[in-house]
Amino acid sequence: TRILSPTGDVRPFSQDADGTLLGEGIGLLVLKRLADAERDGNRIYAVIKGIGSASDGRSQSIYAPRIEGQVNALQAAYAAAGVDPATVDLVEAHGTGTRVGDKVEFQALCQVMGTADGRRQRCALGSVKSMIGHTKAAAGAAGLVKAVLALHHKVLPATLKAEDPDPALDIAHSPFYLNTRTRPWIAAAGRPRRAGVSSFGFGGSNFHMVLEEHGPQKTRISWDGAVQVLAFSADTTGELAQRVRELMARVGSEVSEAEFAHHAAATRTAFSHRHGHRLLAVTEDPQTAGALLAKALPQLAAPGGPDLSGTANLFYGRGPAAGGVAFLFPGQGSQYPGMMSDLACLFPQSLAAFETADRQVAGELPLSEIVLPRPGSDSAAAQAALRATETAQPAIGAASLAALGALAEFGIRPDAVGGHSFGELTALCAAGWMDETTFFDLAVARGQAMARAGGNGHGTMAAVRGPLADIEALIVRERVDVVLANRNSPQQAVLSGSTAAVAEAARLCREQGFTVTALAVGGAFHSPLMSAAQAEFAERAAAAAITPTAVPVYSNMSGQSYPGDPEAARRLLAEHLGRPVDFVAQIEAMVRAGIRTFLEVGPKSVLTGLVKAILAGRPAAVIAVDASAGRRDGVLDLAAALCRLAAAGHAVALEKWEEPAPAPKPLRMPVRIHGANYRSPRQASRDVIAPPQRTLPAPAATHPAPLPSPGLQRPEPLTGNDSEPMRKNTPDTIPDALRSVQEGLKTIQAIQ
Repeated sequence: TRILSPTGDVRPFSQDADGTLLGEGIGLLVLKRLADAERDGNRIYAVIKGIGSASDGRSQSIYAPRIEGQVNALQAAYAAAGVDPATVDLVEAHGTGTRVGDKVEFQALCQVMGTADGRRQRCALGSVKSMIGHTKAAAGAAGLVKAVLALHHKVLPATLKAEDPDPALDIAHSPFYLNTRTRPWIAAAGRPRRAGVSSFGFGGSNFHMVLEEHGPQKTRISWDGAVQVLAFSADTTGELAQRVRELMARVGSEVSEAEFAHHAAATRTAFSHRHGHRLLAVTEDPQTAGALLAKALPQLAAPGGPDLSGTANLFYGRGPAAGGVAFLFPGQGSQYPGMMSDLACLFPQSLAAFETADRQVAGELPLSEIVLPRPGSDSAAAQAALRATETAQPAIGAASLAALGALAEFGIRPDAVGGHSFGELTALCAAGWMDETTFFDLAVARGQAMARAGGNGHGTMAAVRGPLADIEALIVRERVDVVLANRNSPQQAVLSGSTAAVAEAARLCREQGFTVTALAVGGAFHSPLMSAAQAEFAERAAAAAITPTAVPVYSNMSGQSYPGDPEAARRLLAEHLGRPVDFVAQIEAMVRAGIRTFLEVGPKSVLTGLVKAILAGRPAAVIAVDASAGRRDGVLDLAAALCRLAAAGHAVALEKWEEPAPAPKPLRMPVRIHGANYRSPRQASRDVIAPPQRTLPAPAATHPAPLPSPGLQRPEPLTGNDSEPMRKNTPDTIPDALRSVQEGLKTIQAIQ
């Protein structure tokens, strides 16, 4: 029947699907009447709205699915739930990875889910079998657990190994898309998140369940233990090295993930930023942790003091923090599809930032669908949509607030804030000078005004690399009608003006040996060509609710902090749109005010590079929350930023990283594993070694070797040597099982 995959991979709905892979599992779920669970204060993961079942009846064979039976089960489920299938955002399919089975299931889903509302590819489709295989009788429980947790954590989980859909499905013209990467589940306006779960059995038994979230708000961080932070502090490097060695002794190569998590959490709890020496590491497993710490130990004993600046994921600092912390927010040009997606999957405040943006920013599509495009969508179209000024500015604002929300979980507060161009508006919001509703209203108004002003196509901008003074002198000397719109660093400027004038200025700059790069922008920003946009935006800014707080906001235009008078602050904000950005003067003013740590809060790390250039040779910590710009896990980037802050001597609530890890407990009741598909580590290691070629009689059926368990006698080996099976040494399964039961009963009696 070609049910089993010859390649050993399950690829549901993929063009590379070649069958399924069998596994074993047990799924445990607690069911309770909703009213009783709410009354008792239980943690409710999801609500079952309806269940449908049906039989295929007579079919070609026991393995052959029929679309009619599956359709009946789906229709019965949605009728029982009283739910329109068009309101379901996630379907956890049976999805075995067999071409015929997946095609029949997909056709049944399309027939019921339909496209009556005209929205194609609106619903995520996946199957947990791509991760754990087909667990037979437990397969439905596995899919149900996955969907329930997706609703609880507000996350759309990935389906693996299915990047390219089976062309026979014509998925682009269906209600579905294959969700091949984990994404935040942004709620649709006016309705709860819903999921459907299918499970089908041999002989044509079909079941479908309709689930709904219990509450719309994400209330807990969705920690998964994938990234660990190790934190050590002491008054001397000798004491610091001793603490590192103590942890290394506890987390050898045999330590379990749970034990490692427990020991890592203990280091974070014991850490103090007030200690004179601080060492932190970001790691994903015990082996990597051991290697990192082994690199650190020699440095801690170095005569001139540790130097770990060139070692990735290791962070060292000594002495008290040198000064205050400033948050910097990026402007247009830093946006990219998928920005802050990983943080929105994890942190409630990060997810809420995108949900607020969807409510506040009107458009043909919700803003989150543009920022966080669905897998399989046109990447070029996604990039183009984000380049549009009217979309880019609120999108960058939403992503920056998502990063800000993640930092707030660890108690990090700025002593001052600033931004670059549009980022100045985000800075005002971050400092509490305006609420998020006002912020998004102004972000939309600013972007639309600038888009309209630049819509005639007569203005543009170009970045020039060279000494600022020389660039400015060239413009004055040659009387080119352009504006030095951005003073970004001592060696970088941006010119703005008419298309012809910028082209002429670019030619002159190249003749002087300067590097010139044309910018893909929608107009001549921060120049007199934005006068119409400035006047339009000024009307909206004049009516905005601005309330100064104790956190100073530094201006690009003046290089100083915003005035405490709300009316004067509104005028400065309105003028900023059409006036040049002097980022160099702004950073210098912040340094004079005592800022020594700059943290870029938002997509990419453009400002981080500019600040490093401005402060070259001077002591300062310059950090980016999104250092890799989405090229690696955003949680790793966040962890590194937190570690750098803590290493610099700033207070970071590292104890809030991950859920509290309980101390590992010794097994009280070991249970031997017996399963048709279970292979012990010893058997697996033998399987990869080819035995000598010899002719042997077919051995009698034997049971797989049970896993040796603490407290029980190790079974005799199955082989007398490495190649010849010896039936006489196979343990008698029944007495062996009885001994296991007797040991278990003794343990239960001891507990009682």
